[in-house]
Amino acid sequence: MQAHPMPEFGSFTLLLALALSLYTLVVGSIALWRSRGQLAVNIDGVTGRLGETARRAGIGSFAALSCAAFALVWAAFTNDYSVSYILHHTNRDLNTAYKFSALWSGQEGSLLLWAWLLSAYGFVLRIRHKVDVRLSAFASTIVAGIQVFFTLLLCFAAPPFAIEPGPVAQDGFGLNPLLQYPEMVIHPPLLYLGYVGFSVPFAFALGALMMRYPGEKWIHITRRWTMVTWMFLTCGIFLGAHWAYSVLGWGGYWGWDPVENASLMPWLTGTAFLHSVMMQEKRGMMKNWNVWLIFSTFLLTILGTLLTRSGLVSSVHAFAESNIGVWFYTFIVIAFAVCLFTFFKNRDHLKSENTLESVVSREASFMFNNLILLAACFTVLWGTLFPVLSEYVQGTKVTMGAPFYNRVELPIGIFLLFLTGVGPLLAWRSTTLRTIRRNFVLPGIAMAAALVVLVSVGLRPWTAGDDWQSQTFSLVTFTLAAGVITAIAAEFLRGAAVVATQTGKNLLASAVLLVRRNTRRYGGYIVHFGIVVMFIGIAGGAFNQNTEQEVGFGDSMTLGQYKLVCRSYSQDSNANYDTEFALLDVYKNGKKIDQLNPEKRFYHASQTSSTMVALRSTLASDLYIIYEGKNPDTDRPIIKVFLNPLMNWIWIGVLTVVLGTALALVPKMTRQAKTARAEAPAIEGAVQHV
Repeated sequence: MQAHPMPEFGSFTLLLALALSLYTLVVGSIALWRSRGQLAVNIDGVTGRLGETARRAGIGSFAALSCAAFALVWAAFTNDYSVSYILHHTNRDLNTAYKFSALWSGQEGSLLLWAWLLSAYGFVLRIRHKVDVRLSAFASTIVAGIQVFFTLLLCFAAPPFAIEPGPVAQDGFGLNPLLQYPEMVIHPPLLYLGYVGFSVPFAFALGALMMRYPGEKWIHITRRWTMVTWMFLTCGIFLGAHWAYSVLGWGGYWGWDPVENASLMPWLTGTAFLHSVMMQEKRGMMKNWNVWLIFSTFLLTILGTLLTRSGLVSSVHAFAESNIGVWFYTFIVIAFAVCLFTFFKNRDHLKSENTLESVVSREASFMFNNLILLAACFTVLWGTLFPVLSEYVQGTKVTMGAPFYNRVELPIGIFLLFLTGVGPLLAWRSTTLRTIRRNFVLPGIAMAAALVVLVSVGLRPWTAGDDWQSQTFSLVTFTLAAGVITAIAAEFLRGAAVVATQTGKNLLASAVLLVRRNTRRYGGYIVHFGIVVMFIGIAGGAFNQNTEQEVGFGDSMTLGQYKLVCRSYSQDSNANYDTEFALLDVYKNGKKIDQLNPEKRFYHASQTSSTMVALRSTLASDLYIIYEGKNPDTDRPIIKVFLNPLMNWIWIGVLTVVLGTALALVPKMTRQAKTARAEAPAIEGAVQHV
């Protein structure tokens, strides 16, 4: 029998990781059971040592899974086609970066990435266990339980090191052409960092409930975990949207595909959790909400992982249908049962310390925010699973298309945009009329002015005919955006003016000092600003235009202010693919501004084709050109062109959200702040809302 040292090494390290994860789960549970009712510092030496061995075994599982991941990447780079996974997902002429991305291009590799990232998160958790030894032990044990499930999958249901029977092939079948795009080297890892990362706050929340953790310290411990995870998931979702926009060649970035929806749902519940934990921190309220929000977020990440692998729904993003769906169904049922049992056993520990005192208050805005985000999540979940439910009930699969989601989600989005501006301006407990006047007059004026300007330049939905819904959304969005941006700017300027008065610094330096004193609050304002910018970009979709035409040498086509002239069309080839392309001169208002070459590629190894979009992007609009192939009768290319206004504002908004989240993670100034307060004691009171 032929030896396969690296695949055998990879399989061995997976079995080792499974053994270490099982040890962490079982021995960690025994240690926690033996120490029940005691504080960590009072655990006797035997139990303490037992728990410590479980912690170290968890750390060892990270090393074992790292070796397994390395073994698979090594097999890809050395063209080891004895490994079935490598044979089916790479080939010799594949670009180096894309060979690396083979780790997550198929089902087995992506599950290995899931398990490895979870072990990496667990490694950090266990290294930082002294933050709270007992709570960290609970979280570590729960993470080990999740890791056992994924390593079981890798060892028995979807082994990445399975050996291909028969003689070793000389070349592989190649990577899916849709994945041969630079963003796909970073999009899946970022998305998985978000998916997997929510396991840690879930573990802390479940552990805190199991041990009836006193106070809200567990929220402070997990706040950074949750924010970092949410930031990764945000980046992953929008990199995926940008990939769809740039590669799939249909002119859009979000088609309400089931797998797109699967990533959006935990983002929605995670966003709700990040907002409502502030209620628990400040007022001791919404404890039941918070527990179930983080439970739901984790379960939705597992559901999303299931949707891409079980064949439950059809998607351009999904892996091939497999039989591992039953594993995921079983795990989801077990995880939900554990959550449900723990909640009902300890629900008396989650009693709120305060009640809602006024509908016009910060608490009420958080409550409405949660309800709206959950409504959005339920709508997406219902639309995603409706084909399955309809087939089960009626015997006919009925798919929910984009019109269903747009009809429901766009009004929800408008309400969320409204709350984005209103919520932070309301006071805790109750908002006085004086506060309303002070905080809402300027945004109200800005909205009125924006509405007048928009109508005067021709944005009048009542005259738009069949397009009245999308134009109404745009009109309302632009109007609300003006108010929200004004409100956020006013908050910065008001606080900076107070700091400038007390310190003598200029307004810009005062604004920087203000942000440094409360990075969480003002980082949140920047996140909200980024969300508004994204909405502006989304609202631009109401004015999209497109046209399609067959062009030959010297032929032209026009869309909006742009004129495209075909200078040539030809073919080319290399070791990886053949290509057909057109060379188009771009004119705007009669002046040549660019030359673009959309193309269509045919990949040798996989015998499949893909579209390479030609894109000219500005702040005002995107000129988006697709080479659709040749007319077989005339042998001339068919070109489709989209003009998408304000598209770049979506990506700018995402970058702003990431910047604001990163800022909110930075510790606020401490020693300098104390000095400043000693010199100017009135500043903090003047800037903060009561």
